[in-house]
Amino acid sequence: YPPGSIFKVFMAVAGLEEGVIREDETVNCPGYFYFGGRAFKCHKHSGHGSVDLNRAITLSCDVYFYTVGQRLGIDRIHEYATKFGLGLRTDPDFEQENPGLIPSTAWKKMYYEKDPPNQKWFPGETISVSIGQGATTTTPMQISRGVSALVNGGILYKPQLVRKIESVDGAFRDEDFKPVEVGRVDVQKRILNKVKEAMVSVVNDPHGTGKRAQLPKELGIQVGGKTGTAQVVSLDYHKSTEGREHHAWFVGFAPAEDPQIVVTALIEHGGGGGLNAAPLVRQVMEAFFGYVPPTPTPEPQVKRK
Repeated sequence: YPPGSIFKVFMAVAGLEEGVIREDETVNCPGYFYFGGRAFKCHKHSGHGSVDLNRAITLSCDVYFYTVGQRLGIDRIHEYATKFGLGLRTDPDFEQENPGLIPSTAWKKMYYEKDPPNQKWFPGETISVSIGQGATTTTPMQISRGVSALVNGGILYKPQLVRKIESVDGAFRDEDFKPVEVGRVDVQKRILNKVKEAMVSVVNDPHGTGKRAQLPKELGIQVGGKTGTAQVVSLDYHKSTEGREHHAWFVGFAPAEDPQIVVTALIEHGGGGGLNAAPLVRQVMEAFFGYVPPTPTPEPQVKRK
């Protein structure tokens, strides 16, 4: 599935680490980005105005990340996305897992090996990839693992699928499923923390796109995350995707200051990620943190004479 705007958090890490952007640098978003004679639109057609890194992630500004992508180029985007495990199988044991795709110039040459005129990578394609569109595809497991590494300081863990854990007498036991580290992302922790802070704003800022992932105030736990609303695409230019609803994504982590859980929700053709996927993540987290909704007080019955 194309990851849509969730991909922007990895773009932000790449841009900061490579020095093509500064966290305090602002980019003006008038609602579109002209490149190669074409206007690439922002999801907010009236524009976001002047935005820095934190604000661009909070509001999910497309124009900001078009700019970052243009400066990075497709091969550096590919390098950083794969550092976080995107476009790669998360575990060799998951034989049926689709690795997805993070495009590059080398990939396009190979994909169009029998069609040389289409082998050239065009800069305009980079613009689409910059917001998780174009040929980019990932899986929810990859997103969970990649975001986990982003918010835990750069550690990639082996995914383990568990139905339940218990001993013969039914007691809970978890010693067989301790976290297994399989790699580390070579990125400055200061940069990871800056992007993590912006993801907390996505959920907790009054204008953030992920407000519906907020946990009940009684829990006292802040959530961070990123929304994604991904257009349905096809690598086969002859296949139409017209009329097919966007995929809704949300990835969240909590508690924000010391994450214990990362949850990714993907609703196929589910529309807006902030509107539809974020509440699902909130419900999973409520269960994880043991939230019990208050019992509604029944309305008094009025007896009629």
